[in-house]
Amino acid sequence: MLRTEDIELERTFLAKQIPKELAGSTPETIKDIYIPVNAKHPQIRIRSRGDKMEITKKLPLVDGDASEQIERTIPLSDAEYVALSQIDGKVIEKDRYKVEIDGHHAEVDVFKGDLEGLVLIDFEFQSREEMEQFTMPACALADVTQAGFIAGGLLAGKSIDDILTQLQEYGYKLLA
Repeated sequence: MLRTEDIELERTFLAKQIPKELAGSTPETIKDIYIPVNAKHPQIRIRSRGDKMEITKKLPLVDGDASEQIERTIPLSDAEYVALSQIDGKVIEKDRYKVEIDGHHAEVDVFKGDLEGLVLIDFEFQSREEMEQFTMPACALADVTQAGFIAGGLLAGKSIDDILTQLQEYGYKLLA
């Protein structure tokens, strides 16, 4: 049975610049391991963020619409995380800043390692109507919610060079 709390309404934007709202805020470091390693778009994620560990599965509610996802998350103990993190998977590391941008809660992901230079801004919504009425903030370059290459499972295991052509189609400049 599908529960309302299992549905995530979200839009993702490429950052035009590092949002000024990040000044003075402390990020949360996140490590995601996407499995299975041989899947083109792994949909299972093992995550550590601070002292919290979890496993999540995300699927679009409607094929071809990445703005509405079924998300199921299970908290993990330290021992469970250690055991699961040994699985061969595709890794992403990033710093996440939780800030308010134009009066809306935002999560700004500043990627590290092989994806350094990529900055994404996610906004979550309580209703489809709220999501549809949302106006892109000035610090954002383009809405990439539906861009196939930008989903976490598709980014995992890639480098910034692997996605540079797609980023350049939006006029994206690497950020630091």
